[in-house]
Amino acid sequence: MCGIVGYIGMHKAADFLVDGLSKLEYRGYDSAGIAVLDKGKIRLDKCVGRLENLKRKLGGNMPEGTVGIGHTRWATHGRPSDLNAHPHVAGKFAVVHNGIIENYLKLKEELLAKGHKFISETDTEVVAHLLEDKYEGDFEEAVKQVLRVIRGSYSLAFMCEDEPDMIICTKKDNPLVIGLGEGENFIASDIPAIINETRRTFIMSDGEIATVTPDGVWVQDVNGVPISKKVFIVNWNAEAAEKGGYDHFMLKEINEQPKAIRDTMTGRINAEDQTIHFPELNWTEEEMAEINKIFIVACGTAYHAGIVGKYYLEQLARIPVEVDIASEFRYRSPLVDGNSLTIVISQSGETSDTLAALREAKRLGARTLAVTNVVGSSIAREADQVVYTYAGPEIAVASTKAYITQLLAMLMLSIYIGRLSDTIDKKLARYLVSCLLELPKQVAQTLENTKLIEAQTAHYAQCNDVFFLGRSLDYAVALEGALKLKEISYIHAEAYAAGELKHGTLALIVEGVPVIIIATQEDIYDKTVSNLQEVKAREAEVLAIGFEGDTSLVNYADQVIYIPKTDRYLAPLLTVVPLQLFAYYAALARGCDVDKPRNLAKSVTVE
Repeated sequence: MCGIVGYIGMHKAADFLVDGLSKLEYRGYDSAGIAVLDKGKIRLDKCVGRLENLKRKLGGNMPEGTVGIGHTRWATHGRPSDLNAHPHVAGKFAVVHNGIIENYLKLKEELLAKGHKFISETDTEVVAHLLEDKYEGDFEEAVKQVLRVIRGSYSLAFMCEDEPDMIICTKKDNPLVIGLGEGENFIASDIPAIINETRRTFIMSDGEIATVTPDGVWVQDVNGVPISKKVFIVNWNAEAAEKGGYDHFMLKEINEQPKAIRDTMTGRINAEDQTIHFPELNWTEEEMAEINKIFIVACGTAYHAGIVGKYYLEQLARIPVEVDIASEFRYRSPLVDGNSLTIVISQSGETSDTLAALREAKRLGARTLAVTNVVGSSIAREADQVVYTYAGPEIAVASTKAYITQLLAMLMLSIYIGRLSDTIDKKLARYLVSCLLELPKQVAQTLENTKLIEAQTAHYAQCNDVFFLGRSLDYAVALEGALKLKEISYIHAEAYAAGELKHGTLALIVEGVPVIIIATQEDIYDKTVSNLQEVKAREAEVLAIGFEGDTSLVNYADQVIYIPKTDRYLAPLLTVVPLQLFAYYAALARGCDVDKPRNLAKSVTVE
């Protein structure tokens, strides 16, 4: 979710680059920089921290050149620092990059052997050196050569001292927009950066290469085949542009979940042999054998991800797991020792209670692992090891894409540990990986039902109470569904294990009370349907969520939302999507501030 800008034309490039980057600040970042062709040489200005730091560094000494590229970085490879900030330069070339280069370590080793010198910890610097290595006087051809060897997801913009009249850019899985002007053209990773300069744009597609000059834009594929692009006239205002045309950041982030899933899997799933690897962990079978208990510690939505993670780890890795609310863990004298692994989950990596729990676990001698979304955060720095979720920054207070990537990370970890410990059959592991590879497409399919879910939500939006029911993994997701609804719509919502109905909850089920029930776990499906019938017998209004092809639910529920069929372990990553949308549309119908619910903050940094 980094920001890219580029300018070529008749005016000072730096003016647009800095202004364009300021329009992308909402995306989140930890460093900023620009590279401008000034008097025939690349001038590089970059620094860690906010864009204001870069502005102060530039001061009254702005570069004069009319060609340049800029970047705001959200750290993935390497901590936030001046050296790791973009752009990256090698020889005559400057590069900015959003995404992940999956095979950068192998490429870096090859380049080191050829004598290339690296100064950063990033995967992006490899691209700059590759371009220098491939260049034989033809800039476009060198870019094509680079694209033939890199793997991963990316949007890239390149600049060359020998070719001062062009910028070349390309993309795969990450957005890139070209803005068309008169005697000048613009490049950006999102429309807000260019909306004040031009509304004539076109969107780059995967595999396309654009050569951008002051007078025009030439688009081709990696084989040189020309591509015709349709110009799109932007009619959004600046605020809507920041949200990508969506009404709220929460809705935008819900729709970014397929990409967030792909990014979190990149470099960890080998599609060819259907295996999972965590290069950042490199655990051995002997090390895992020493772990006799796992503690998962988190708050709020991350705590709900931890509950799902408990199911995954116990069923696939066969290790006992306790899940704790972080604010409780540190005060209950947990029985943690050197044979314990404590996994802390936090979107921001700065959650105060979770950080305190991490420190307590370390004090007691436990091994620690952080699952977080923010490189260089306090939790990431203090944990023994880190698994990053590449959801990109979330702006809305209610977590959506961070939660789904936390679930994904926990499932991949469980399969990885299960194979390492030989507690999961190889055939089952491969099957689950094959299901994971289908997941981005299935989440996208689920999002195609948005209008239907909006219509179904309207019936419940003015209710005072909503109950969520499920069993096993469905219950764990029901907890998150209830939290989403209460935190942004202010409807009183509670989640219960469906088997607990007769132990108290059934007293609250009366005529017209809304009940949302999730039914995807095949081993206890009949029992869940029996619970559904129990609440219908009390004349509750039932909305059920189940797999496509399940014809039973319509016989008992008032309404049904169907999700694509997948394995039961992956069901939580699909069932949560309609629950997020249900909460969003309920809040909208009630006139609530969806992105900034009352009394809540995005990152809780006080106890």
